[in-house]
Amino acid sequence: MTTRRVVAFGGGHGLSASLRALRHCAPELDLDITAVVTVGDDGGSSGRLRAERGGLPPGDLRQALVALAGDHPATRRSAGLFQHRFAAVPVGVPRSDGTDRGPVASDGPAPHGTDGASVGTDGLTGHAVGNLVLCGLMELLGDPVAALEHAGAMLGAVGRVLPMSRQPVGIEARVRGADPAAPDEVRTVTGQHQVAVTTGRVESLRLTPSAPPACAEAIEAIRAADWLIFGPGSWYTSVLPHLLVPQLADAIVSTSARRLVTLNLAAEKETLGLSVADHLAALHWYLPELKVDLVLADAKAVGDPEPVERAAESLGARLVLAPVAVVDGTPRHDPAALGAALVPVLGADR
Repeated sequence: MTTRRVVAFGGGHGLSASLRALRHCAPELDLDITAVVTVGDDGGSSGRLRAERGGLPPGDLRQALVALAGDHPATRRSAGLFQHRFAAVPVGVPRSDGTDRGPVASDGPAPHGTDGASVGTDGLTGHAVGNLVLCGLMELLGDPVAALEHAGAMLGAVGRVLPMSRQPVGIEARVRGADPAAPDEVRTVTGQHQVAVTTGRVESLRLTPSAPPACAEAIEAIRAADWLIFGPGSWYTSVLPHLLVPQLADAIVSTSARRLVTLNLAAEKETLGLSVADHLAALHWYLPELKVDLVLADAKAVGDPEPVERAAESLGARLVLAPVAVVDGTPRHDPAALGAALVPVLGADR
């Protein structure tokens, strides 16, 4: 069986769904999987660690590692540990050593648990264990790629996870109507989290710094790849940022690999007002030289396929429709169904 080298771009839940789908291809295809992950997150646990400790935000990297974790019971347990998030702690409940948990630092009155007991926050509240492990490994080893390789070995990962850059980036967007009281006003929205939750229409996107150095190992993987996969995922904050890193963009355009775009099942806050076809037009807007071979979409999510077919053709691509959503009707990709749709695509000869 010929090994096919696949590089998947993205971040968060979208990339995780893509990686899990690629794993479902394993019985029929021999895939060498590399995930290239955005490093712009500034919210939640990742944002706190980035602000307090420096270095790359670990959350999206962690999710990619967990998606690729091996199937041995021990590695599955480790993957569950990586995903475990510390909850708020009850106030006044005895510890195992017999002492009481006294009042903990909080920005406001202590909330209450389901049993009526007061709960508060401490330094661990809200952090995922895997985020702390990755942060520790990056500090210990002094290199995020080495840290990810070590974490991958801990999880028995069946692929490789790389950051798009060894340095964190900022994401800024010019947004029309970010303030509902001024729907025609264009403002700059700063930070990945704020861009992701904006209620306005994103008109342009940029990174800070504007030309971050690409991860050299990611460039090597792109040059050696047979397939590049973009999406699904948050279009402005997980997919498009890769096209804004000049060295990555050059490698994506110049590689001999075929390119596939997996479209989302529904608009998110940051893409409200964008049609399915507009998502493809955005790829051309930010990287005009980009040529795509195939666009994969769910027929129900697409609706009228004609505009999407035209948008795909403008990128040089053929539209492939397949049932790739979960059956409960929520806008989530089913990894098994997406994997089944990917097998004939990735397995086809040129």
